[in-house]
Amino acid sequence: MDAKTYNDGLADLRELRDQMRPLERELKKLQAARDKKIAALAAYEKAKADRLATSAGLSVIDVVALAPRLAPQAPAGGPATAASTAGPVDDRNGAETAAQEIKEPADSAVPDLKTAPAAAEAQQVGSQDEEPVSDTAAAAAVEQAPPVSATQPAEEAPARELPSIPAGAEGDRWFRQESNLVSKPPNFRQAVRQMAFLDTATGVLVWSGGSTRLELGRAGVAEVLTAVYATVPATIERIYVTGGDPWHRDAGRYEFLRDAVAAWLNGPLPEGWQVESSRGKDHQAGHLVHPRNPVGRWQRGKDQHTEIRSVGEWFDPEGASPEIVRQAFVELWKALHEKWKDVVLMGSPSQTGRDLWTRTIPERGRWAEGYPVLSQEIRGLLHATAGQGRTELITPPRVPQRVPAWYELDRTFAYAKHCSTSPTGVPRRMTRAAIASLSDKEKNDLLYSPAHWQVKVTIPEGWEHVGLLPAPAPGERSWHYPYEAGRTFTTWTGGAELNVALRNPIMPWKVEILDGLVWEKEQRPLQEWATKLRSVWNHLLRWSTAHGDESMRWAFRLAARAVRSILLYGIGTFAQRPKITTGSVELNTDGSTPEIPDGAQLTGITDTHVTWQRYGGFARDPYAHPEWAAAVWSSARAALLSTHQSEIIGQDEKTGDVKVRKGVPAGALHLPAGSILAFRTDAIYTTVRPDWPYSGQPGDYRLKGAMPWEQPTPTNDEEFFYLQGLGRQALEAEGL
Repeated sequence: MDAKTYNDGLADLRELRDQMRPLERELKKLQAARDKKIAALAAYEKAKADRLATSAGLSVIDVVALAPRLAPQAPAGGPATAASTAGPVDDRNGAETAAQEIKEPADSAVPDLKTAPAAAEAQQVGSQDEEPVSDTAAAAAVEQAPPVSATQPAEEAPARELPSIPAGAEGDRWFRQESNLVSKPPNFRQAVRQMAFLDTATGVLVWSGGSTRLELGRAGVAEVLTAVYATVPATIERIYVTGGDPWHRDAGRYEFLRDAVAAWLNGPLPEGWQVESSRGKDHQAGHLVHPRNPVGRWQRGKDQHTEIRSVGEWFDPEGASPEIVRQAFVELWKALHEKWKDVVLMGSPSQTGRDLWTRTIPERGRWAEGYPVLSQEIRGLLHATAGQGRTELITPPRVPQRVPAWYELDRTFAYAKHCSTSPTGVPRRMTRAAIASLSDKEKNDLLYSPAHWQVKVTIPEGWEHVGLLPAPAPGERSWHYPYEAGRTFTTWTGGAELNVALRNPIMPWKVEILDGLVWEKEQRPLQEWATKLRSVWNHLLRWSTAHGDESMRWAFRLAARAVRSILLYGIGTFAQRPKITTGSVELNTDGSTPEIPDGAQLTGITDTHVTWQRYGGFARDPYAHPEWAAAVWSSARAALLSTHQSEIIGQDEKTGDVKVRKGVPAGALHLPAGSILAFRTDAIYTTVRPDWPYSGQPGDYRLKGAMPWEQPTPTNDEEFFYLQGLGRQALEAEGL
């Protein structure tokens, strides 16, 4: 291209711009009229977000953003990743009461808890892909909303409004059990699915009958299915891709990675194969279009079914061969079998985690009839007001443009430490008027009960450290952590974080309780499950260093990471986000977009297919316990701020597990003000290398990256991950 062609092109571009401007103005007018109409219709007492979304051609999330009062009936924001099902979205059970905007009651004085005893220790209450149901979706617990930069005060953009509980009898009706819905032990054993492990880069295929090398060509779906099933029996129903990521082969052709994945999943099929329709209650049909860990489901005839999945749902194989990855699954099953005789490894860690938990539900005692599932209103409230892991990047001017060092401190198997006490049963409501009538001892006891509080917070004058409590930020499901001295805000928080705000090692924050959900103490629905997983993890970790064969040490190490995923993503499934249906349809013969289901949202388009997703309500899931997930997440966020490292005091002669007690204080608040650079779920990034002894126990901080020399301060995700990688490489080199 020469200069003249370029200049002519610029002139054409300006002409197009001028032609588009009047159309854009007209479109904005129509959108404003539509939004006004939605807001007006939302005032109708029986208005439903899903019906408004269908009529307006928007997603439920878009409608809720325009009409926050409908929040409990639909997601206040979309999940981090989409769960995939091919069946219809379940209808909601019963009428729901709309959420009200947060308003401070004017009746009685707000109980001021700023004077709570400072000597007491902050209690760590209870313990997605990513999410309800799919595995990558459960990483909902792993993959959080984008980090909120702390460069500018949050007041510059309006934060979304959080719902609150309606006053009086209307709100009191929320505090009930969902009718005829409890978590009971299963009366069946999961079916075993035979697995194969394939590296699409090398063509190496491994299964129980042996191993071979395949010719896969471009490794499209047709080539993979044809080559694999020309070699292995049709009883193989699950193919794990251990390397090669074939769904990314043509990523350069697409603007978004998700579109490249959808194109691969919807590629040509061998004769006789089709996308799976449905079969059985424990199966999901259709594909899960996830940018990194997709799931494809196909069938041949009526009897042969198969899935192609990424082993990345379970762990990062770090270049391990299919033989080592298969051995990791073998050792994982053997170790779990010692604790659960009926264990079956399901397609993903989240499915496996929930299935294992159901087999720890007690058959005797108070909860022998099952753990009650809370009302849709309470579940909707928890979904809208309980965030996940803390993800925050602190940038200049809060920190200098250049920092003297970079250290990554990562909590080991963190969530396993927060499952000892969980909110159980139907909570009681504690308004500020109810709290005002309690004695000082009763008020103090409340702070040690599993709870979810609506609070008004004032940051004390002279505060110079990081923020302590999450507050809603602009955007869907986004949270930030106000830190400015003197600032006041209203939010929801878990009991663990409230205790840190009141009893942190620097100075107490002023917290006024407006409303809350309080559960009984000493109920431990997750404890047996988490304790067994911790024991399995310890066993695998010991063999990852003690085994004499290097490939076996590698397999044990991967298996230990899979246990972490089982617990982490298993907790994510309890959150039970509003259901999402995904699907894809072929383009019309003339290339035009075909009809998609009513109320669905177009998410991608390729040369042959379009993909869509539709948000539904809360399904009648007997294992929906967002109160458990919320408690674990709150405890984990609190431990980022202040906790204790474990100190080893002995070893259990029978199990070989170590015995520990609380050791030295640890966490961000035990580091100097201004030294914190970022939080990332269960890791702290700082300019100071603390002297915290590491015992290797769940919840302990370990040094994972270190660069003890000056660095430019990261100001975005790309720079952050670059320094993260350099820090880990530098620490590994230091240890050589």
